[in-house]
Amino acid sequence: MKLQKPDPLLAPTRLLDFDAEPIAKLIQDRNWPSMTTFERIGAIYDFVRNEIAFGYNRADDIPASQVLADGFGQCNTKGTLLMALLRGVGIRCRLHGFTIHKGLQRGVVPELIYPLAPQEILHSWVEIDFEGAWVNLEGFILDEVFLNVLQASFPSSNRLCGYGAGTDCLSAPPVTWDGQDTYIQRTGIVQDFGVFDTPDSFYAAHEQSFGWLKGVLYRHIIRHWMNARVRALRIGRLQADARVTHSHSKTPDAA
Repeated sequence: MKLQKPDPLLAPTRLLDFDAEPIAKLIQDRNWPSMTTFERIGAIYDFVRNEIAFGYNRADDIPASQVLADGFGQCNTKGTLLMALLRGVGIRCRLHGFTIHKGLQRGVVPELIYPLAPQEILHSWVEIDFEGAWVNLEGFILDEVFLNVLQASFPSSNRLCGYGAGTDCLSAPPVTWDGQDTYIQRTGIVQDFGVFDTPDSFYAAHEQSFGWLKGVLYRHIIRHWMNARVRALRIGRLQADARVTHSHSKTPDAA
């Protein structure tokens, strides 16, 4: 009798460490396994979107348990946590890798150092196997409070590429789980690297090109500055400025 091979889209990895105690405990405490598939996906999606605030971790390739401990993240790190939680409740998922234009981060990146930022920045969204089709999940990146700030800051414009958003429908972006694709940075995408079974394999193949010195500065100084700006925007101490937003009209086809 042949042993059935483990499903690679449900397996834990170094980054998708849903077998780590904090993640396993979270899954049980929230009672996610007892929900229907639709409810499980929605509850986990909402947790990652709104209980893990938008912010910048020390690196893209950190384990899901570290993202949970940080309590904040961006597209790649929040995606890692989302994938780990989904696999932990039996939802098959994979990663789709891209780059985004650096203009999408303008406003969060201080103007003084914006010229030093790489022209393209690693980006990803999560794809889930739901009812026989692959559904793209990207709308979890910006928490609702931060998104509301952007909507209030740009009430007369539906197109925004800046402050962490890349959308043509800012007033009502497709960010709520309803069984369909969700997006919030899609219009900033430049390169499409295709799908990967795990974030581990994606970051092994593609690494953000900061250079040694810029990498050290990012980890120890710049990201903290960016996080301070995000916090200031969230509480109204810093006002968003339309002059630093970027026009980027290219929109990739959905997978």
